[in-house]
Amino acid sequence: MNAKMKKRMIAVSGVIIIVLILVLAFVGGNTAATTMSIAEAAENPQAGQKVQVSGNVVQDSFSTSNDVLTFKIYDPEGDPATQLEVRYDGAASSTFGNDVTAICTGKINDAGVLECSELVTKCPSKYENADSALTVEQLLGYGESVYGKIVKVAGSVGAGSLKAAGQGDRFILVDTEAGDSVPVVFEGALSDEVAEGSTVVLTGSLGDDGKFAATDVALEG
Repeated sequence: MNAKMKKRMIAVSGVIIIVLILVLAFVGGNTAATTMSIAEAAENPQAGQKVQVSGNVVQDSFSTSNDVLTFKIYDPEGDPATQLEVRYDGAASSTFGNDVTAICTGKINDAGVLECSELVTKCPSKYENADSALTVEQLLGYGESVYGKIVKVAGSVGAGSLKAAGQGDRFILVDTEAGDSVPVVFEGALSDEVAEGSTVVLTGSLGDDGKFAATDVALEG
């Protein structure tokens, strides 16, 4: 290969490298999400730009239709009246529920709705002593006399029963020794440490429908 050819090859290689660098920079710039507050997203939605917005799920604002989850989030340290609607086409984790912290990444459409492509939920772990709690067997043994009364009950989360809020019964509480079980209704946030087989302590009441309506779910501690 003569010197002229070598120079040409070096020049071509240099152009290719520069083009690759520009392409990577362009792609990287378009995939990076801009972090925004809920107020910023509500006031200046910047439709089409990829953003990441964090907030707490507004009480009972969520619903699921055709496998699409919609909900609203607010800033717990800001104006609770300033809210952002989120649409998520995907399966929410079992931690999703009222007031859970939701980290939403996606693009805001022309209607001001965040079309979320990535959803991460976080909730602090809570622990409760089970010494004064009933077992599931004891709870069911009281029958109608305990309907509507606030009690504590402890048991394990049944295998394959754990769901996100808004998808029916949240989980099945199982008495591993006696074999008794009761479906649990709970729309609040769950810690990601609550998993199938976890021992939990619930506060709430048993209804005449045979379901336990929980107001609080904590890990046994």
